Amino acid sequence: MIYTVTFNPSLDYIVGVDSFQTGRVNRTCEEAIFPGGKGINVSIVLKNLGMESVPMGFIAGFTGEEIRRLLLEYDIDGGFVHVKEGISRINVKLRSLAETENKEKKVTEETEINGQGPVISEQELETFYQQLDQLKKGDVLVLAGSIPAVLPSTLYRDIMARLEKKEVLIAVDATKDLLVNVLQYHPFLIKPNNYELGEIFGVDIRDKDEVITYAGKLQEMGARNVLVSMAGDGAVLAAEDGSFYKTEAPKGKVRNSVGAGDSMVAGFIYGYLTEKSYEKAFYYGVCTGSASAFSEKLATKPEVEALLKNIQS
Repeated sequence: MIYTVTFNPSLDYIVGVDSFQTGRVNRTCEEAIFPGGKGINVSIVLKNLGMESVPMGFIAGFTGEEIRRLLLEYDIDGGFVHVKEGISRINVKLRSLAETENKEKKVTEETEINGQGPVISEQELETFYQQLDQLKKGDVLVLAGSIPAVLPSTLYRDIMARLEKKEVLIAVDATKDLLVNVLQYHPFLIKPNNYELGEIFGVDIRDKDEVITYAGKLQEMGARNVLVSMAGDGAVLAAEDGSFYKTEAPKGKVRNSVGAGDSMVAGFIYGYLTEKSYEKAFYYGVCTGSASAFSEKLATKPEVEALLKNIQS
């Protein structure tokens, strides 16, 4: 089974306003609400591709119940720990819109306001650990995103140490110290972007050859597979069998970059588990990330396979 962890899930409330102005009453012209969080995005994309997973983490209050209800609409039943104090986050993304010459709406500016999330007790964290103890050999665990301030900053490393002997395949999508500190436990997959990769080593990475060099250094530090996204410039994979893959990004109009990186992780995992090939997993990951970027929602299987046909032709 695949398990995804989102420590601080949210309701993502996305609103569009014609020519937003501060200090005035603005009325929305479009709005939508989604269950949010990097691990949750991975679970939704996996479901869209036809693969089951169990999202884990912490939810609280009426917003937490709504996150769970929205996931059930995708036929995804989570294994969340219910927290007593506080509520799950509401993250607001405000889009200021303007009309183009073709009478289409164009986003001119985006502003985000993110909530704090609930207070998680030591007992609630211990309940989460007990859930993790149920994982077994061959299971996949995705650790994605930041760690709330109310939890130990060493949490990713603590989880990997706890599961070290279970032979669980662990994918980590995090930044800087959160990522570097887990390398000693040999994560199956890590997915920095090229800017995050440069941050780790204090360099400015400009091209795929430099990505390959520094991805190799992360392998020397313990990572098994290093998947590096480069937005519109494509991606690179340094695989544990010694092979390297690189590609340009599929062509398309970017509509929404939120969730594209999470989708790449989901696509890679799906491709690897179904094909047992790092090359196919790489291309599936790239096309899944791009399919989400080219859509207002997260990638669907037909969208991914259409891009896959073009990128490999």
